Amino acid sequence: MKKLLFSLFALSVVVAAGAQESDIKPAAKGVTYGTLAKTKQAPITIDQLDQKMTNDEFNGRITGKVTEVCQAMGCWFKVEKADGTSVMVKTKDHSFFLPQNLVGKTVIVDGTAKVKEVTEAQRKHFAEDGGKSKEEIEKIKGSEKGVQVVAAGVQVVD
Repeated sequence: MKKLLFSLFALSVVVAAGAQESDIKPAAKGVTYGTLAKTKQAPITIDQLDQKMTNDEFNGRITGKVTEVCQAMGCWFKVEKADGTSVMVKTKDHSFFLPQNLVGKTVIVDGTAKVKEVTEAQRKHFAEDGGKSKEEIEKIKGSEKGVQVVAAGVQVVD
């Protein structure tokens, strides 16, 4: 009986996940995911973020080009900086998901940026969700400190 109940639960999770995935709008100019604040604040660029942070935190709008999207659920993406590095953007509380065709698009992110420590296990998990090979994942060693953004909303600019 327990196996049957567990199987039914697992099946319902898979069906719910599939339904959510099919409900994600393809990325196109003007499409919004999540909720944007009703502010008219102009966004800063991802390259300005470090200078705008106070006490290792920034609240507001950030703009940049998407280089990678979580392959598993679309719950995070990366925005490219001019120096070739990227900043991780996670959706707040997994309250919305993003399509794969967001890669290459410029977006405005409405959220909070903080300096965070990312453990080796988390880095490997993100690499796996990003579709990296086993060899690439095995090369990941140690924790890394960096800026992460938690997005309440994301709007596609172009």
